[in-house]
Amino acid sequence: MSNSYKLSKWRAEVVAHELAAKGAPVVIVNPSAPIGPRDAKPTPTGQVIVDFLNRKMPAYLDTGLNWVHVRDVALGHILAAEKGRIGERYILGNAEGNWTMKQTFAALEELTGVPAPKFQVPYAIALAAAHVDEMIAKFTGQPPKAPLAGVRMARYKMWFNPAKAVRELGLPQTLPRQAFADAVAWFRENGFVQAK
Repeated sequence: MSNSYKLSKWRAEVVAHELAAKGAPVVIVNPSAPIGPRDAKPTPTGQVIVDFLNRKMPAYLDTGLNWVHVRDVALGHILAAEKGRIGERYILGNAEGNWTMKQTFAALEELTGVPAPKFQVPYAIALAAAHVDEMIAKFTGQPPKAPLAGVRMARYKMWFNPAKAVRELGLPQTLPRQAFADAVAWFRENGFVQAK
């Protein structure tokens, strides 16, 4: 587990499985990387889009995510409650959503006209920079731009297969490109983008 948040999710799932084994009506859902409108905080996945739009993404790591529209994730929760089998786990992702970061930024460039970063940072350099960034954050009180946990997670491509959720729950499969378009439009309309 790369950070306390991930560890807490895993521990909660262990408890959920134990309760289901004892007869509790528990169905588990695991969203992949949700994106879309109304990401007001924004979430870490939404922040990737905001940083891209504001031209604060000078480079990228060789990693990958399974992008899924947040609306499909919300519906997936409802569908799991209605149709999910007790004690089962469903990945709420998209069958077409396994993209590298290079593919992600290329799609964002096509959608927005904002140039995609061209430089891929070697993992060792990103890890060293994250250590420095974490130390600086302790002094400034500001969150690090490159959190150590995020860089550690980026070492692995987090690609998933949602076939079980599609087959058993009827999980919608909105194309990732549409999810990105919806997210970009919402961020632009709600004052998250400073760059012109």
